[in-house]
Amino acid sequence: LQRETKGQFLIDHICNYYSLLEKDYFGIRYVDPEKQRHWLEPNKSIFKQMKSHPPYTMCFRVKFYPHEPLKIKEELTRYLLYLQIKRDIFHGRLLCCFSDAAYLGACIVQAELGDYDPDEHPENYISDFKIFPKQSQKLEKKIGEMHKNEFRGQSPAVAEFNLLLKANSLETYGVDPHPCKDSFGTTTFLGFTAAGFVVFQGNKRIHLLKWCDVYKLKFEGKTFYVFGAQKEKKAVLSFHTSTPAACKHLWKCGVENQAFYKYAKSSQIKTMSSSKIFFKGSRFRYSGKVAKEVVEASSKIQREPPEVHRTSITQSRSSPSLNKQLIINMEPLQPLLPSPCEEEEVPLDEG
Repeated sequence: LQRETKGQFLIDHICNYYSLLEKDYFGIRYVDPEKQRHWLEPNKSIFKQMKSHPPYTMCFRVKFYPHEPLKIKEELTRYLLYLQIKRDIFHGRLLCCFSDAAYLGACIVQAELGDYDPDEHPENYISDFKIFPKQSQKLEKKIGEMHKNEFRGQSPAVAEFNLLLKANSLETYGVDPHPCKDSFGTTTFLGFTAAGFVVFQGNKRIHLLKWCDVYKLKFEGKTFYVFGAQKEKKAVLSFHTSTPAACKHLWKCGVENQAFYKYAKSSQIKTMSSSKIFFKGSRFRYSGKVAKEVVEASSKIQREPPEVHRTSITQSRSSPSLNKQLIINMEPLQPLLPSPCEEEEVPLDEG
């Protein structure tokens, strides 16, 4: 990398390596020396964004979760989204009730093992899979039953696609939780989805403010503000983050998600300011296609689909130290969201 090499060069380089055309759903994330997460900005120099010294540790991952997996054109894109959701499940980010957890688990087992074979799969073969942060024997038994009886004949691509459809129906699909405190000091998790701005507290989602009802996102110091409308009345929600850097990151994520999911064309996006005064505060503009443009571009792809190279379960078992290192260094765990389901819940780690 040269001194002035911009983030877009690295994003394009990775996508070319994977032969990935539907690249607008993805981004590069890194963690600074203060443990604060950042998305690599495409229009800025990589060196100017990094506060650490090379070699840099970065994570290529889904940035904007597709609202309609059916409109993803290529199997390669679906496979990379599958890997991200599988990771979200393992980290306790995608929460669900018992029956949905068993279905997701069975999808993963079918995608990675194929059809159940009594000669190859011993009685407790599901326990070899580390799918959830904690998984009970009852859940493993249910996953095994579904794998044997309901998924036979499904190719890896079909099983992965079924997982995407199920995950897309869950409340925490695409939620990257930002821990905050509300105006009463209660621990709260904020997130952004294709539907809008979401707030989780206790064991349920307490706010969903649709993007069309969000007027402005702003931050001052460690306080994040959302200006919107609820039931035709103006509302201002305020939340307090742990540091000013965390608040700025939260604001940038909100601005980008609103731009990606709300607008019909990227030309409609304006530069956002964290303050009402023109020359004060941070200024930021989302650069890239919006969701509607990405779907439209996908529909025009005409090439022969590239071969998808899947990582087998035996390979992933052989290097646990590497997997552990990637999880720790690339993407620190956030406190877990409680399950919104009222059915029997999957036991989860406590952050």
